[in-house]
Amino acid sequence: MKKLQLKNKWVLITGASSGLGQEMARQLALNFKANLIIAARRADKLEQLKAELETSAGIQVKVIIADLSIPEEADRVIAESIAENNLYGAILNAGVTYFGRHTDLPWADFESILKTNVISVVRMTNSLVNYFDKPGTEGSVMLVSSMASYFPVPYQAAYSATKAFITAFGSALHYELKNPDFSITVFAPGGIATEMTDNTKFNDLKSWLMPVSQAAKEGLHAFVTRKYNYVPGWLNRVGSVMMNFLPKKFLTGRMSKVYLKSLVKAETE
Repeated sequence: MKKLQLKNKWVLITGASSGLGQEMARQLALNFKANLIIAARRADKLEQLKAELETSAGIQVKVIIADLSIPEEADRVIAESIAENNLYGAILNAGVTYFGRHTDLPWADFESILKTNVISVVRMTNSLVNYFDKPGTEGSVMLVSSMASYFPVPYQAAYSATKAFITAFGSALHYELKNPDFSITVFAPGGIATEMTDNTKFNDLKSWLMPVSQAAKEGLHAFVTRKYNYVPGWLNRVGSVMMNFLPKKFLTGRMSKVYLKSLVKAETE
């Protein structure tokens, strides 16, 4: 399957107001000259990004303000993105996490995580497959998952579980596609230094975090070259393979100790 040709093509990115989504938008604009549809909740952040990229990269940017914890908003994002029948690709990046004891997570907050990380992604993917998976239509969809999808992560139980769903869903759906010019990629980074991890709970884990610029660069490599599953970072890729040879109970136990230490330290400071 040939690489995506992104110059002057329209690409949708969700969760583009900060972190990985924002950095991928910048790199798509500056390095690939793609036109962008950027979606997130924070209008001010998106408008700032639009102004920055239209000036610095000379590309076109459309803004969609949407809360993807509301399923109907996810439907609207796709409807607006495909309205002119010129969408070429989509990166479904929006996601939320919770770091702490699962029993301390209010049910309403858990439902919000589930709707944002799973339900909205599935609804948008369903619509995108209907749009792309037909003869003569070229394009690709990338689902941003996490290395946390490959093994359970204590103290991020809800997040880990939602990302496990996305990895399984995207990986399976990849083989159901009929159009040879359309692909689905699952991108599974480890921890990234973003707004999401910029709090005291992650202090003892920050040495593990990948710079967001590197994660975005490797994510776009996976997107453009239509990888099936892709883990960024050589050490992460080796680690993900080695984990298959270790008992899952042992790995989960080790992760539990590391994450609990960071959490307890933050709670006592």
